[in-house]
Amino acid sequence: MGRAVTFAKHLRSHSTDAEALLWRHLRAHRFAGWKFKRQQPIGPYIVDFVCLAARVVIEVDGGQHLESDADARRDAWLRQQGFEVVRVWNNDVMLRTESVLSFLLERLPLSPGPSPTRGEGSNTEQRP
Repeated sequence: MGRAVTFAKHLRSHSTDAEALLWRHLRAHRFAGWKFKRQQPIGPYIVDFVCLAARVVIEVDGGQHLESDADARRDAWLRQQGFEVVRVWNNDVMLRTESVLSFLLERLPLSPGPSPTRGEGSNTEQRP
């Protein structure tokens, strides 16, 4: 197992209160039907949350991220890979959860497409 995967597993088991709260809303297709992963390695980085189908990364930040050059480089790299990077503050997640969720919902397309891996949206009709 690679170091990034090992570290991502560590981060999952040691999430911040804000990350844990947001995860309760994002997990298990609860957020408008979209599938999110948490502490997911993408290239050389580990992102807090990602919806791969919508290409949206969500970062939950504390004060240490204010005007961070490392975050700017990271965001630029993720954008080059086709991801939209959305940053929200820990404080906002904890105190204004519904507002944060509304803000995040605006960043997603209207609804997720069918999952071909689960057979959704496939045409099972027999052709003559």
